[in-house]
Amino acid sequence: MLDILVGGFYGDEGKGKIASYLGLNGGYSLAVRTGSINAGHTVSYGGKTWKIRIIPSAFVNPKVKLALGPGALTSVEQLMKELNETGSTDRFMIDPHVGIITQTEVEEERKDEYLMKVIGSTGQGVGTSEAKRVLRKLKLAKDFKDLEKYISNVPESVLEFIERGERVLGEGTQGTYLSLYHGEYPFVTSRNTTSGGVLSEIGVGPKYVDQIIIIFKSFVTRVGEGYLENELPKEKAEEMGLVERGTVTGRMRRAAPFNLTLAKRAIQINSATQVAITKLDALFKDAKGVREYSKLPGEAKRWVENVENELGVPVTLIGTGEDALDTIDLRKEKMGD
Repeated sequence: MLDILVGGFYGDEGKGKIASYLGLNGGYSLAVRTGSINAGHTVSYGGKTWKIRIIPSAFVNPKVKLALGPGALTSVEQLMKELNETGSTDRFMIDPHVGIITQTEVEEERKDEYLMKVIGSTGQGVGTSEAKRVLRKLKLAKDFKDLEKYISNVPESVLEFIERGERVLGEGTQGTYLSLYHGEYPFVTSRNTTSGGVLSEIGVGPKYVDQIIIIFKSFVTRVGEGYLENELPKEKAEEMGLVERGTVTGRMRRAAPFNLTLAKRAIQINSATQVAITKLDALFKDAKGVREYSKLPGEAKRWVENVENELGVPVTLIGTGEDALDTIDLRKEKMGD
């Protein structure tokens, strides 16, 4: 079956961490990435840290095959850089319909003052390339000789894995409220970032989906322009230890407390069946590195249980540190593992 990971807020929820943990412990044979190079995922494992923008974060498990779904966009340069940095060149496939960003699109986007100054685009050429794809002007992966040996029909491969009884992980990017359709337009990204969008970019139908895991950070952050409810002053965010910087741009992330109203709506939009919460250690310092629920501080447990009760969806994964394995897996604990 196919499980989907999706961000519940404005991106930066820790999808790279959860995807890398699931790559190591979720029993997946294939991981498919969607989205584009404007979405950075940070992966830490075994004393190493990678900042990746296009390959699946499940790469940390060398036994997991990796793929880029047909709805994705990448540049050849960024893709090859990441494949080499992660040693993944021999287990990767890219669908022929993946859109390819060239320097032309990057330059065109960076000259667009509306996108760069009003919207707060990352300037990676993604929006311009997506617009060209809609107009049927963008070149695709099948048009590039450098990618020839990686070309494969990804939706067909996904179905082959599923039909053999193997599990597939679909890795979404950014967050629900950056969706072109469900976010606060125009301060959104150029694609649908919800589970429905992720599924369409992978290229298979909903009947194959088993679990939809929505990821929330223990607080809300947002990069770029647009409304952020209960936004904390920079000084207050620093005092609380909630200051972060974007993986792709290095821009400071604006911060706000956890928002139950946004979380509930995101669960509805995405049909989420499980909740993952990351950075619990940012709110509760004594939770740092804890890997068993019973060892969490009482205050942290109460916070998690309150969130679970309010959302009405089980919290199954809790991130307590940067390393992929700094994760409490309540699914395993309930099975007695």
